[in-house]
Amino acid sequence: MGLAELRGNISLALHQMNNASILDDTVLNVCLNHISLALFQADVHFKLVSHILTNIKNIAHNHRLVAAPDKRKIVHQAIFKEFCKVLDTGKPRFTPEKGKTKVVLFVGLQECGKTTACAKFAHYYRNRGWNPALVCNDTFSATSYDQLMQIALEDKIAFHGSLRESDPVKIAVEGVQRFKNENFDLIIVDTGGRHTQEALLLDETRRISDAIKPDLVIFVTDSSTGQIAFDHVQIFKESVAVGAVIVTKMDVHDKGIGTLTAFAATKIPVGFIETGESNDEFEVYEVESFVNYLLGTDELHGLLKEKTLDDDHDFVLSDRELEYLDEYNLRLFYQDFQRTRESRKLTKGRKPEFKLYVEPPKVFPEAKEKSILEGLSDNKKNRIKFNCFLRIMDSMTNEELDDPNLMNCSCIMRIAKRCDAYVSEVMDMLEEYKLIARNFPKVVSAFSDLLDHIEKINAINLINFMEKNRLSNPSHS
Repeated sequence: MGLAELRGNISLALHQMNNASILDDTVLNVCLNHISLALFQADVHFKLVSHILTNIKNIAHNHRLVAAPDKRKIVHQAIFKEFCKVLDTGKPRFTPEKGKTKVVLFVGLQECGKTTACAKFAHYYRNRGWNPALVCNDTFSATSYDQLMQIALEDKIAFHGSLRESDPVKIAVEGVQRFKNENFDLIIVDTGGRHTQEALLLDETRRISDAIKPDLVIFVTDSSTGQIAFDHVQIFKESVAVGAVIVTKMDVHDKGIGTLTAFAATKIPVGFIETGESNDEFEVYEVESFVNYLLGTDELHGLLKEKTLDDDHDFVLSDRELEYLDEYNLRLFYQDFQRTRESRKLTKGRKPEFKLYVEPPKVFPEAKEKSILEGLSDNKKNRIKFNCFLRIMDSMTNEELDDPNLMNCSCIMRIAKRCDAYVSEVMDMLEEYKLIARNFPKVVSAFSDLLDHIEKINAINLINFMEKNRLSNPSHS
């Protein structure tokens, strides 16, 4: 269960609670049980999960007499705040200031993604006006040298290292001094890692830190460590002054949240999280934005649309609507989208305007950064949504396209996982289909009336044509 699947499980639990006609203790307990199970699977400490659930239940109990729509909003706000508490260290992350050369030392165990994190850290600040340089003093593993040098060459970042020198401290001192003399303003030093020989690793790390006197020491670990990350960073703190953390491989392993809560307990700020393999999938860790991602929204007051008790948001069609499923199923809906895509290709760059029923969500896999969608026209947002819906339907099986009644919770989650989409996006696609299916009878009726009207006009035109032809050719009478 990676980060996306954890998000899907939590979002689905909240979605089910939101769609309940009455928000009583039973519905709330079911929702919280699903959330707690997802957190346990992500290796969040039992006491921490228990504390979160207790606080949420207390808040819900204190507002038990509030109307259902407002109570849902209160519960969501409580969940948001409790998640923020356990994921926030309360300390600001390190932000380098221009004007003086900064030296950053990366430490961590072997195969935690430390070397890649160094390169992505350099890439991130290079794109923000810094002039970074990379120093590799990992004499324990030759592959680290090759890997970091290759990345540096591809990204055109200055690199220093040696395959002949066996003393990592000497390599670090030479590299830092060289880049200071060459006026690089951000010097990033990669160190070796071990799975065993802990004492040797810590001694080497301490000697390097004492020699180069870094402005910041960053501890790197991958998201698979979970709760044990607390112990790992405490061991390193005995040798060096760890001031920040980077968590890698958040998209792969299933203990990412457990790892983040462990670091929150150490009061060491998490600076970045790695969410993929490319350089751009390296994001500043902001607690509120991260929690909003887990809950399936991008801002607190937009967690859910205001709903009334009779609001029908489930994927359920009425008996009257079911009559038209054989005529307009998901396959026809999919074919309509495909025809629209083909028509857009034939416009030679000029894309036709179109409007979808459901308002576009603010975050898509194609546009993970919130800033990407800001300032876009409604038509551009709808094109992003259109492509998202089409990608979802591309991944559906024939049975799913032909029988909308298969769209239960487990099926929706399978589709989302299959196409790397959010559960909320699959739900939006089904909502779009439901609205079109609901209006399908009106479309059929209007089309039938149009055909009748065309037939009447054609009949009149035919009579007029025959009458005119008869008058103009009296010999045929």
